Formats: sequence, structure tokens, C-alpha cells
Amino acid sequence: MEPKFKRVLVKLSGEALRGDDQGESATISASVLSEIVSELVEIRSLGVQLALVVGGGNIIRGLQAAEAGIDRATGDYMGMLATVINCMALQEALEKAGAETRVMSALSVNEVAEPYIRRRGIRHMEKGRVVLLAGGTGNPYFTTDTAAALRAMELKAEALLKATRVDGVYDSDPLKDPNARRFKRLTYMDVLKRDLRVMDATAVSLCMDNRLPIVVFKLTDRGNMVKAIQGQDIGTLVGDLPSD
Repeated sequence: MEPKFKRVLVKLSGEALRGDDQGESATISASVLSEIVSELVEIRSLGVQLALVVGGGNIIRGLQAAEAGIDRATGDYMGMLATVINCMALQEALEKAGAETRVMSALSVNEVAEPYIRRRGIRHMEKGRVVLLAGGTGNPYFTTDTAAALRAMELKAEALLKATRVDGVYDSDPLKDPNARRFKRLTYMDVLKRDLRVMDATAVSLCMDNRLPIVVFKLTDRGNMVKAIQGQDIGTLVGDLPSD
């Protein structure tokens, strides 16, 4: 089946790298990393240009640091550095699987990553490299969801794919509520008005203003990422696909 999109940005949570059976003390699961990478390599083999934004929640979050008495801005910078670590781990795994990559960071960490420059990122993607975007937006008080929406627009992605722990967007937390109902399709305003927490409001508003579709799907179901790329009916679609 042909891919629906030629260029996409995938948003992965940092917690996704930990896996379900690793416990709070673990940061990155080798088996989960291998599964994610195998799907990314398969997507790349379809000719799809790929960029990824990865969170840092498996290591530290700015809000968690703030709760420990650390200044919120300092905590957010710590979280941004955590995303650099996650991108480096993904880079190693991807390159061992035969994919060419570049890590680009909004923070200056020149020994391990290129500085994020929009035109250079687009060129890397055009050359078939997987671009791993670290450091969030480079500013405190912004989430990696907002960074994903912003970079998707800058890099001219055709869709933002959000990989989560559940198979779409629900009217309540399906991990706690057995009667939670999954939505197959939503408008951006549905998400904002109902506070459905697909992504933070800033990220959803950015996607709405630029008509960028968001596909929310369960990461741990093998093959879902490829299905999302192909435009198959999985998870929840926010907005409209290009041919709608």
C-alpha cells in the first residue's frame, strides 16, 4: 500500500522509550527502542521523509523538577537536555539498522548535535536522512508537543503523527475508565473546547491555523506507525487528510 504522506513528523513521548515493564528506575528499553527503529526503517524504505521529536519524560520533566524546588525555567532546560539524550539513543539504534540520521538541537550542544536550522533540516530530509529534533523549541515553558507542531510546520510536513500509550483520543482516560469512548475523528475545535488533551492547546492551535492533520495512534501495536503513514483508519484523526 502506497504511503499517504511524503513527509511526516513523528512525536514520541519519552515515556514510550521506557516501555511498560521497565519500572520508574529505567530510562530506555532496548526492546522498545528496537521495535520503534524497525518501523522507522520500514517507513523510510517506502520513500517517506522523516523527522522525529522525542520528549524527555523518561528522564526528567520540567514540572517534576519544579515540584522538587528547582526553578521552572531551569527544570525545563533540564528536560530539553533529556531530549538530547533520547535523540542520541535513537540515532545510534537507527544507524545500526542502516538508516542515515542527523540530530539537530535547538540548544547548543555542538559536540553531539548540529544546531537546528530549518533549511538544513529540510535538505537532510530530502537526502533521505532521518532528522531527530532535540531540545524542544529551545525555550522554557513550551512543551515538546508545541515543539513538534512548530517543527512540523517549519519543515513542511504533511502530517503530525503522535504515538501514545493508547489507541487514539478518548472522552476520558481509558487506562482508568473502562467505559471511556474513543473518537475516530475530531476537529481541532472539538479538541480545544472539550479539553481532550491530545496535545497541549498551543500545539493544537498551531496545527489548526496551518491545517496540519494530527494522527493519534498506539505506539506499542506493531505496524501502527506504518498504517498511519499509509492513511489507514487507525487511532484518531484530528483535522482533515490532504484528499478529504
